Amino acid sequence: MLADYSNYDSALGLDWYEIDPNLRLTLDRLLPAADDRKFAEEHVSAYGPLVGRRIGPRAEVTDKHGPVLDRYDRWGHDTGRVVHNSTWTDNKADLVRAGFVGLPAHAGRPVPAVVTAALSYLVSQAETAIYCGLGMSAAAADIVERYAPPKVRDGLFTRLTSLDPDVAWEGGMFLTERQGGSDVGANTTRAVRDGDEWRIFGDKHFCSNVDAEVFIVLARPEGAPHGVRGLATFIVPRLDDDGSPNGFRIKRLKPKLGTVGVPTAEVELEGARAWLAGTYGTGGSTVEQPDAQDGRGIHRMMEMVNGSRFGVAVMGLGIHRRSFLEAAIYAASREQWGQRIDSYPMVRETLVDVLVELEAGMAMTFECAAANRTTLDEEEGRLLRRILIPIAKVRATRAALLAASAGLEMFGGNGYMEDWPMARQFRDAQCHTIWEGTENVCSLDVRRAMRSEGAHEALLARMDRAVDAARAHEVLARPAEAVAATAADARRAVDHYLAADTDVQLLQARRLTYLLSDLAEGALLLDEAVWALEHDGDARKALVARRYARNHLETPAARGLLDADLTVVEHFEPLIRYGRLEVADVA
Repeated sequence: MLADYSNYDSALGLDWYEIDPNLRLTLDRLLPAADDRKFAEEHVSAYGPLVGRRIGPRAEVTDKHGPVLDRYDRWGHDTGRVVHNSTWTDNKADLVRAGFVGLPAHAGRPVPAVVTAALSYLVSQAETAIYCGLGMSAAAADIVERYAPPKVRDGLFTRLTSLDPDVAWEGGMFLTERQGGSDVGANTTRAVRDGDEWRIFGDKHFCSNVDAEVFIVLARPEGAPHGVRGLATFIVPRLDDDGSPNGFRIKRLKPKLGTVGVPTAEVELEGARAWLAGTYGTGGSTVEQPDAQDGRGIHRMMEMVNGSRFGVAVMGLGIHRRSFLEAAIYAASREQWGQRIDSYPMVRETLVDVLVELEAGMAMTFECAAANRTTLDEEEGRLLRRILIPIAKVRATRAALLAASAGLEMFGGNGYMEDWPMARQFRDAQCHTIWEGTENVCSLDVRRAMRSEGAHEALLARMDRAVDAARAHEVLARPAEAVAATAADARRAVDHYLAADTDVQLLQARRLTYLLSDLAEGALLLDEAVWALEHDGDARKALVARRYARNHLETPAARGLLDADLTVVEHFEPLIRYGRLEVADVA
């Protein structure tokens, strides 16, 4: 069991891997091959002290001294230079050296997606803003590697994945416009062919990591039809070869509520030189200039968006974990009426439930990274990821906001102060319910995955297998039945939903997404509980699954007031400090 939280002054200065047994359990469970687990331990464990002792403390300074736009040089030329506090650039340099972006290109072996998610989860506990910038760099490198013209591909990819901060470039994504927002089909930015290159003209309204060197930009080639199928994806360098701005002007930096460190701007593109992202040939064949109107441009951009959407779900997990850790430390140290406040039942309930929600969110979000191993075949894994990523993004970011709110309140008046740790977590958490699609937009994407690909069948099949495995353990009987009943409800709801009129589907999309989220989290906690029981007989995770089912899947009489369950009081210490529980302890 972890040391008493009263031994710590704050989360900063700790090894965040060492004090997170649930992360280690996740890696143990999802990386059963010894070489994969050894690789994960080597890299993920190194991030624990890196983020807890170096990245995290600097991030607190960055938040108070965000980027500024130094528009003009001394000759009056518009350089659009973004100036950062050294804490931001030092943090990025440390993460570049650690391979946060370039690990897949330099590891000499495949990097499991679970490892990448674990690194991102740790970084997000320090600062989600920096993950935004470097995460988009990794996504841009992927687009470049697959879709850039051969003449520029290697050079761009090498810079985007370099482990040398003096050489490494960063990437960004320009998608939305003022008049369109989520309706990207309304975008008006246009692309004009210029030999084997293109020129981009238009305004982009939310451009994060705006001082990166390479951007993935959505624009409409001249003559292309209106709507999303007329859009194409382009690769745009920020600077020309001579170092001057590439038809690129920052109009202003956004005055954001949170995620202060990463600069987000409004940008005008005035004939920016660009390369079309397309299929230039494989297997030795080459295509000099792919068809810019092949109707696949939006899909190439959505590949980056979907990867980013998963990343935003992980950002939610990071804020959730940091909020729990800060609240647990404060509650163990703060005394009121002669006792530590974590001795009081309602405080105990709050801390336990914040942690239960985090473990549920981790089970679902990391399932997205491990789907190829947990499903019957590659196609089922693809379909499971297709529907589960937008579900995880909705749930993990909303749960993070609630956790940050609960953590802030745990601090009382101190929580509302900017010189304590929770105000920033609360401000940053609100951003992620919006980034890469609001709850409404993601819920419509769930609907799209169901209608166009039947992806819900893969989800329901995976949940059924989790319930079947859990039924072999008596200690899981109650949560297994609750999950099974929810699965039956979900099937009835899906059948009714898909047969309903369009307006009914649009109205109920978010409600259905939340139902599927409850089902997925409950079932995957069962999966974790079964693994823990069969691995070493530990019943702690069974208790977590039981508490989650009680909170989300069951309907206790009189809102639980008639229930004599004292789980959060009697098992408080092993739950929040990850102590081992015997089956007899929780029977």
